[in-house]
Amino acid sequence: MPSRFFAEQSTDAVPVWFVEPSSLEDILGSLDAAARAWADANGFSAAAGASLLVPGSDGTLAHVLFGLGEAGTAARTALLPGKLPLALPDGDYRFANEPDDLSLACLAWGLGAYEFDAYRPRQAKVPKLCWPDTVDRAEVLRILSGAYLSRDLINRPSNDMGPAELAAAASMLAERYGADCKVIVGDDLLTQNFPMIHAVGRASSRAPRLIDMSWGKETDPKVTLVGKGVCFDTGGLDIKPSSAMLLMKKDMGGSAAVLGLASMLMDAGLPIRLRVLVPAVENSISGDAFRPGDVLPSRNGLTVEIGNTDAEGRLVLADALTLAGEDNPDLLIDMATLTGAARVALGPDLPPYYTRHDELAAAFETSADTQTDPVWRMPLWPAYDAMLKSKIADVNHISSGGFAGSITAALFLGRFVEKSVPWMHFDIYGWVPSAQPGRPEGGDAQAIRALYDLIKTRFEG
Repeated sequence: MPSRFFAEQSTDAVPVWFVEPSSLEDILGSLDAAARAWADANGFSAAAGASLLVPGSDGTLAHVLFGLGEAGTAARTALLPGKLPLALPDGDYRFANEPDDLSLACLAWGLGAYEFDAYRPRQAKVPKLCWPDTVDRAEVLRILSGAYLSRDLINRPSNDMGPAELAAAASMLAERYGADCKVIVGDDLLTQNFPMIHAVGRASSRAPRLIDMSWGKETDPKVTLVGKGVCFDTGGLDIKPSSAMLLMKKDMGGSAAVLGLASMLMDAGLPIRLRVLVPAVENSISGDAFRPGDVLPSRNGLTVEIGNTDAEGRLVLADALTLAGEDNPDLLIDMATLTGAARVALGPDLPPYYTRHDELAAAFETSADTQTDPVWRMPLWPAYDAMLKSKIADVNHISSGGFAGSITAALFLGRFVEKSVPWMHFDIYGWVPSAQPGRPEGGDAQAIRALYDLIKTRFEG
């Protein structure tokens, strides 16, 4: 739990000084001559992310200087203090002065202290931060707990995180907050009209399922979250090369993200009717696997020609989005590790999102900026819809020609969402390939802090 990385105020806590190049002289001037000499001898210049341990006269740690860098530079972000937990020795610490945003600095500390330790002990002890008096502890821990849940689910290998285990994780979350959780399994998906979820998952020995969790008063505004839960993706009959399978345990990153976000929303007790839908499948290979060229029925009645079995995520999302729309939600959000095209366009750190609603996008951009949770809006370019034409079905689920893969995937999903519904689609990566401040290497819950802020601002009243 993230709370283990924090402590109460203590007179023995080592002070951490946030230092800019412009404030370096003043802060050093407030310390004793030996500390100033130590900083000079070590060439500390307050570069962004640089830390200096300053000993006292008895040799114990007396101060920590942490550089913020120049204001406005790319290296300086509100999550920069996330570097501290792995840079400091075991012990208790306190912020001696305030960084740019005190709450985000505490959040960054917790995010940076995370390590996935389900299969081996932590590699080192992690220091504790004493809570500043003015920080809302409950809010920080709420956000951290949601992020930790998402990271833990993504980081767990697929042999221990299949469709059944993902459903069990959702059920545990529902039980914690008094939510209802129903799961439709195997051939019951066919009898209850989820043909594409069934088709994608039927080749696996681990049965496909649809997880349906509901929480809150039925009279409150409806917020529905849909997350892609492909627990492992071989590519199906259009099999991936082995190198492309190495990270496919993260192909359920969309479901992990919406469950982490749901945890935040329920813990905050927001006045919403929350629904979480997760189509949980494994895209495997057997004699029963769906094939390129097949035409599948869908829940909303459209027939879908299969262009490539390695584009399975949009198929399971389509049935789930159709179900979500039947409830006429006030806000509908889907999250998925959907396309490599999104990574080619924007890289691993900047998830694209799509929406038809400009007002919703503007509000979300504000939340993303304040939470230092970067996103980038992409266009639902209507001219590209022609790339999804099929000669034998209502639609092909992948585009012809190989262009604009993330956009055409979003356009495909848009066919299963009524235009009147406020809808946002996120094509996330769900992984940090190289550690950054507050973002250790491994599973990552992209955009959920921004979405939590958006929903809280929009519906808290």
